[in-house]
Amino acid sequence: MSDNKTHFGYQTVAENEKAAKVADVFHSVAKNYDIMNDVMSAGLHRVWKHFTINTAPLKKGDKVLDIAGGTGDLSRGWARRVGKEGEVWLTDINSSMLTVGRDRLLNEGTVLPVALCDAEKLPFPDNYFNLVSVAFGLRNMTHKDAALAEMYRVLKPGGTLLVLEFSKVFKPLAPVYDVYSFKLLPLMGKFIAKDADSYQYLAESIRMHPDQETLKQMMLTVGFDRVDYHNMSAGVVALHKGVKF
Repeated sequence: MSDNKTHFGYQTVAENEKAAKVADVFHSVAKNYDIMNDVMSAGLHRVWKHFTINTAPLKKGDKVLDIAGGTGDLSRGWARRVGKEGEVWLTDINSSMLTVGRDRLLNEGTVLPVALCDAEKLPFPDNYFNLVSVAFGLRNMTHKDAALAEMYRVLKPGGTLLVLEFSKVFKPLAPVYDVYSFKLLPLMGKFIAKDADSYQYLAESIRMHPDQETLKQMMLTVGFDRVDYHNMSAGVVALHKGVKF
């Protein structure tokens, strides 16, 4: 067993145990993931993703890597942006989530390359993609710095990383947000997805994720230039953008 420790929600676990625990969560929630996203965010997750897709610096023919792409919301948007001459990879470390996303896109008539892969060890060449995105996935990764370094590696010079993730809400709203996260969210998970524990973990994982300025510094540390972020919904979510020069 590894002597190194990390967090799984509010629990402290061995580093080599976290990935399996996170996998269990997403195997459990995969089938109800989209329904729960709509319920939990009152549909706002669609606005956050729409903003991300439409503000990305993309053109027809570009190559995009969607990491932790899950049920394919961003991949669908990237495919529309880059056109048939472009290339969009839908990837996830979780086979259940990836299967749901692949099947959903195929049912819509969107055919994309799909890969089961770990963001900390991406199976892609250096300097390949014009854009890398990760939405609501970075906080679940064991070694976030290693994952960010891999995202930097596979980007072309001039390429952009977009990280859409839950972040630190504006302080006056924190008490209300805590009640929602730790009282209502697990109840929704219990009654809608039949899985309160997974949604308890998801609420805890949001609190353990680096805040806006800390994540900005992490991106700068692995090599990104001109890193900035845009808060949405009073800081409930932030979109970080970094450019590789």
